[in-house]
Amino acid sequence: MKYLLDTHIFIWWTLDHPKLSGSAKATISDTDNLIYVSSASTWEIAIKSSVGKLSLPESPEIFVRKQLDMNDFNILDITVGHSLGILELPMHHKDPFDRILIAQAKYEDMIIITEDPLIKQYKVNVM
Repeated sequence: MKYLLDTHIFIWWTLDHPKLSGSAKATISDTDNLIYVSSASTWEIAIKSSVGKLSLPESPEIFVRKQLDMNDFNILDITVGHSLGILELPMHHKDPFDRILIAQAKYEDMIIITEDPLIKQYKVNVM
């Protein structure tokens, strides 16, 4: 199966945060699953770090690259198809990062791992 991590799930996984559910942990650690992190998430991390809304144990440049490599996560770049997929989404969510993740998950037929209740309102596979 192919899974796309919401930004907070990527951060919770890498920092072993107690809010990460057991089912999410099991899915992410299952080597039969392909786990993806969107370039939108790396962009969101960079922005939130630069404005002081996110504190990481290392600089975002080092932290993100190291965690992607250590966890053998795949990066999902944003394509034209992904960005145009936003046009089909209702306005349940106004956050542009979450909207592109939803569009990517739909376009790529992935399951998005999230705790965001607004994302669960979309016609997208959610865990």
